[in-house]
Amino acid sequence: MRRTAIERLLPAAYQRAAGPGSVLGALLDVMEALHAPDEAVLADVDALFAPYRTPDGFVAYLTRWVAMDHVVAAPRADAPLPLPVGRLRDLVAHGALLARWRGTPYGMRTALELATGVTGFVLEEPADRPFHVVVRVPPAGADRLALVTRIVEAEKPAVVTVEVTTDPAAGPERPDADADGPEGTATGVASVPAVGRARVPSPPQDQPSEEPS
Repeated sequence: MRRTAIERLLPAAYQRAAGPGSVLGALLDVMEALHAPDEAVLADVDALFAPYRTPDGFVAYLTRWVAMDHVVAAPRADAPLPLPVGRLRDLVAHGALLARWRGTPYGMRTALELATGVTGFVLEEPADRPFHVVVRVPPAGADRLALVTRIVEAEKPAVVTVEVTTDPAAGPERPDADADGPEGTATGVASVPAVGRARVPSPPQDQPSEEPS
C-alpha cells in the first residue's frame, strides 16, 4: 500500500503532521516498505497454485490438494523427492482426471505413466484369483518399484489385492524420456494432448463400465 494511500486513511490532524522529515512521515515510509513484499505476492497469488508456475518448493505441497501426496511419501521431511519435480507438476495438473478415474485400470496406468515417464504397464486379472490384480512393470521402470508400489496401492480399489512384478518380456517404452523439458517434464507419455505439458492416453470410450460411478 502506497504511503499516500495510507496517509489518506489518517485523521486530518495526523495528515498535517506527516510532512517531509517528520517522525510520522518516516513511519509511513516504513509501512509502505513493509507492505510491498506481501502486495507483490498477492498480485500474482494465482501462480502459487498453477502446477507449472508455482515454485519448485511448493509443488510437493500441492500434491496434497489433489490427493497424490502418497507419491512423495518419504521417511524424513528432508528426504529428496522420489521423482523429478517436473513429473510432480504433471501429476498435479492431471489431479482431477486421476481422481475421476481412481480405482480403474485406466486411472492406475495413467498415474503410473505420469509419475515414471514410462509406458507399457500391463494390468492383468487372473481368472483363478478374483479381486486380484497383477501389475507388470516394463524394464524401463524396474528401478522405481517402490514408487510404483505406492501408486498402485493408492489407486487400486480397496477390496482388491495386488501384485507388482517386473515384465522382462516387454521392451522399454519411454517416448521422449530422454528429451524431457528443463523441469524434467514428460513431453510424450502418449499421443493425445492433455492439461499442462504431459500427454496422457484418452479415457476409454468403448468401455463405459470402467468409469467409476
